Amino acid sequence: MDTPLPIDPGARRAILDAVAALEGEAVALLARLVRHRSLLGQEQSCLEDMAAAYAESGLAPFRVPVDAAALAGHPGFSPPLIDYAGRDNVAAMHRPRAARGRSLMLQGHVDVVPEGAGDLWATPPFEPAVRDGRMYGRGAGDMKAGLVSAVMAWRALRLAGLQPAAELQMAAVIEEECTGNGALAVMQALPRPDACVIPEPGPGFTALYVAEVGVVWAWVTVTGRPAHVRDMQAGVNAIEAAYVVAQKFKEYETAMNRAEHRHPAFAGHNHPINVNFGTIEGGEWNSSVPTRARVGLRVGVMPGRSCRDVAREIERLVADAGTDPRLAGARLAVAFRGFMADGAVFDPDQPIARAVADCHRAVTGQAPRHYAAAALTDARFYTLYGGAQATCYGPEADSIHGIDESVGLAAMHEVTRVLALTIAGWCGIEPTQ
Repeated sequence: MDTPLPIDPGARRAILDAVAALEGEAVALLARLVRHRSLLGQEQSCLEDMAAAYAESGLAPFRVPVDAAALAGHPGFSPPLIDYAGRDNVAAMHRPRAARGRSLMLQGHVDVVPEGAGDLWATPPFEPAVRDGRMYGRGAGDMKAGLVSAVMAWRALRLAGLQPAAELQMAAVIEEECTGNGALAVMQALPRPDACVIPEPGPGFTALYVAEVGVVWAWVTVTGRPAHVRDMQAGVNAIEAAYVVAQKFKEYETAMNRAEHRHPAFAGHNHPINVNFGTIEGGEWNSSVPTRARVGLRVGVMPGRSCRDVAREIERLVADAGTDPRLAGARLAVAFRGFMADGAVFDPDQPIARAVADCHRAVTGQAPRHYAAAALTDARFYTLYGGAQATCYGPEADSIHGIDESVGLAAMHEVTRVLALTIAGWCGIEPTQ
């Protein structure tokens, strides 16, 4: 069945009216979620709040742990950064009286990236603030507003006296920002849905994703030779050596962005592959030649290329850097933890993408803009390994991962309307029990 089930005009109006009636609750829930400083390893309180949100919506939430040993052999698994004890994902499921439509997963992540320099924010990053129709706060856009839209879309159906006529899965997961292992654990634990929609934010506009790059996280450690600064020529400066390694990676970045290396989905994107130097640690004393420096890298992977092949390229690149005369006497080592993820393509002509696009057009009067992301999402698991259709569609957000991150509240409500109609058309609807 490739076409949505028809929605009675009266039911459609009741659903849209219900979304409007829930707008105040939606903003309040987003504020609740933004207040949680749900960084890596600190997601528990936000997960508890999501479990409460599901329960308040008439669903029975349950925990889905991440068993790293059980997942380690899966091609989508990434080497973890920390232990998973006490950090279970939260999921919930609705089952219809008699399934007529197709099953659907609505999933989002609760983890956020660090806020950076908090003194640069106009208002504290974990104290939600509304200005000019936007909510500011770390995670407001990426992607707690999307989680709110999913929850409120379900609530709107219930408020309208309706429920999906197929299985509807909902999940709040961890580690989208560093491994994706939370989403992988959920996908492996739950029945396989016919499709998955992840309401990730659009880049300044509400977007329907059509592709995304993969990512490899690498950690390069340079060991030099310490000396007193008065005899610095007798030592090997590990921090200066790390700059030499960085130059090699920037040359690689330039090469990987050449037209011949681009997937067709990124034909209009002049720089889809980014190499980011995200962290650096090193040195012991301002007046000592530093012994060791460690650089954390994020390397993009074009769809169609294997992340493991890119990891081998990184190893060769580091080995080549070690032959540079400026690094004579230094030792280089590379390790991989965090993302080991392939890129993915989300065909805009697949039925779930067409269903979302049709509902977006019905709500806004315009076709959704397509977005090929130079970043990655958890939707890749369903496309690459899950045998399910998948895409991302979420509200416009600004400065995600930056200072003064925000999301447009009107866009969040608009996405809620689209998701509610998508559920109704994709899953079908029946009167509530």
